[in-house]
Amino acid sequence: MNRLEIAALLAYIGRLDPRTIRTDQGEARDQIAQWHELLGDVPMVTPYGWDARVAARRHIRTSPYQILPADVARPWESYRRDRLARHSDPTPSVDPDDQAAWTAELAGARRAVATGSAQPAQARAITSGRNGVDPKLEARLREIGSCIPPAARAALAPYRPARAAREAAVAQGQPDALSVRCEWCLAQPGEPCRRRRIGPDGGARGTAPRATPHPGRLDLAAAQQTQHVRQPAMA
Repeated sequence: MNRLEIAALLAYIGRLDPRTIRTDQGEARDQIAQWHELLGDVPMVTPYGWDARVAARRHIRTSPYQILPADVARPWESYRRDRLARHSDPTPSVDPDDQAAWTAELAGARRAVATGSAQPAQARAITSGRNGVDPKLEARLREIGSCIPPAARAALAPYRPARAAREAAVAQGQPDALSVRCEWCLAQPGEPCRRRRIGPDGGARGTAPRATPHPGRLDLAAAQQTQHVRQPAMA
């Protein structure tokens, strides 16, 4: 706020709480200078929800104490923190190799959000939230099946043999072996089986990952799948 806005804010406050009114010209000038020094970086209003007059009126309505500049500054800082907490940095539009421009665009976006001239970018709220998944997004996810395009998945298969074998088995209707714990190599659910060579002393020697699960793990997954299929029929 500039000095004129500070004067307007003090005039508004004076109508609600006459204790703040300064009738002496010198005292009024000093009061404006003091409030401007403390609130010069606080806007009078922003396009998105902030109004210094609202903060002042709330204090006067709920507190018996005469309003101070801090009673306007504190709500403003809370407003800034809340907006930044709800903001997810969007990917800058500039060349990522231009570090200075990249940083400047990120800083500018955050500054605009903090000062109330732009809305927070809530990328994290697209797929989760109190109200659940957006029905349109849910339908789109069912349509594409995966966030990885089929061509990219096929290109990655040689570098992810265990995952590729798992996806191929599930696509063919076979049980998902990685959904259960392997009793042989002790691989946890979701982890690929590992080759476990036993040394002369009975200890394990080497734990290289396998592209295919151990047969016992596959049998256990098949047994669990059969059990789940039979349970609804028995109900």
